[in-house]
Amino acid sequence: MRTLAELGVAGWPLGVTLAAALVGDRVRKARRRAALNRALHELRRPLQTLALAPASSGRSPAPAAAELALAALDDLDHEINGCPRALAPRPVACRALVEAAVERWRGPAAEARRSLELRWRAGAAMVMADPCRVSQALDNLLANAIEHGGLRVRVEAATGARRVRISVSNAALPTLVQARRDLRRGHGLRVVASIAAAHGGRLLVQHPAGAWVAVLELPLAATPIPAAGDEHAVGNLAA
Repeated sequence: MRTLAELGVAGWPLGVTLAAALVGDRVRKARRRAALNRALHELRRPLQTLALAPASSGRSPAPAAAELALAALDDLDHEINGCPRALAPRPVACRALVEAAVERWRGPAAEARRSLELRWRAGAAMVMADPCRVSQALDNLLANAIEHGGLRVRVEAATGARRVRISVSNAALPTLVQARRDLRRGHGLRVVASIAAAHGGRLLVQHPAGAWVAVLELPLAATPIPAAGDEHAVGNLAA
């Protein structure tokens, strides 16, 4: 008859295998839940602004709120079913994308008693971008700055070495840590970083003198940039 000690040693590999399988299953479920929540996060933002979007009689380079909602649904489809995530970069006027994003968030900024100002130093810069994806990134940056920061939100754009730098800053560092973590929130900067990387750009987050500055860099399109005007301030909404 085998001793209890012998039985314990013999069963040890099976126990380790079962424990590893259980842990692996929990990790996979947690990752899938996080991925689904990121996609749902992207669906929530454009729907929040859909009712505030002004009607347009002409075709704008910037996507409408409904198009942003469809792009977010594509992300959800990708996460659930593994369908390819569409990315269709083309030369697009950078200013049109940024100004449209600022206008989408004027209403939420006013409701939150925030000022929202755009300063444009990038002339007629054209970027290689998927308009829907870049608009998603801009919406996330503006939503973070309005929701988590101080009373003054500033958007600035300037050209660099073969890139456009779009910065969104706030006078106060956003408080992203909550007493009880909500898995539906906190995905914005990761989404922006992913979109930037897909376009061959990058996201930088800086904290100068206690402020919060997020810089989205996008590559310039292979199109000559006309001589730009000087610094131009667009729309200053007082708190």
